[in-house]
Parts: sequence; C-alpha cells; structure tokens
Amino acid sequence: MNEVHAWAAIGLIILASTTGDVLLSYSMKRVGDVTDLWRQRGLLAVAARVLATPTFALGLMAMAVAFYSLLFGLSWGNLSLVVPASASLTFVANAVAARIFLHERVGRRRWIAALLVAGGVVLMAL
Repeated sequence: MNEVHAWAAIGLIILASTTGDVLLSYSMKRVGDVTDLWRQRGLLAVAARVLATPTFALGLMAMAVAFYSLLFGLSWGNLSLVVPASASLTFVANAVAARIFLHERVGRRRWIAALLVAGGVVLMAL
C-alpha cells in the first residue's frame, strides 16, 4: 500500500512542480529583464515588481505543494525511488508543458533526452 501512496505522491510532485515551473517562467517573462531595474533602484524594486505579478504567487504555491508532496512521498517510499522518479519525470513534463503552454521550441535532442529519462524511470520502477 505504501508503494501506491509513494507513486501518488510522485504524481502530485510532477504535476505541482511542472505547474509551478510554468507559472514562474511565465511570470518572469512578463516581468522582463530586471538588470536595469536592479542597477537603478536595487533589489527591493526587483522584488516588488516580481511580487506584483499574480502568477508568481500561484507558482510559489504550486512549488510549495510539490515540496510537501515530496515530504509525504519520502515518508511512504524509498529515497532511491521517490527523488529520482519525481525529478526525472518532472524534466519530461516540463518539456511538454514548455512546448504547450509557453510555446517554447523544444528541440529533437531534448525530446530524445526526455524519452531516455522516462525509460530510466521505468527501469528503476521494475
């Protein structure tokens, strides 16, 4: 039964982490390059601009869900499965989500890498 819970936690980690990554990336793209703002007005001005972006807070909440899901997963499953599986499959999900939601170009090399990573998780789970 704990293995089922561990895989459920892994699934939630992947979903929440990918959602958080997409929302944070979207937020930072909307904020834009902060180099000039940092030089002219400092770190607090940069933080204020970032925190004023609504999707940034949603991304942080999603990442918090991913973190707590990781803690639950580690209480139910082995470290040698939970962390590599969630990290690897999040890599795959991020490539898919970046293509779909952020309209990023994901090259052939990244797709091949994602397939190899997914294959590694399958081997690890056996």
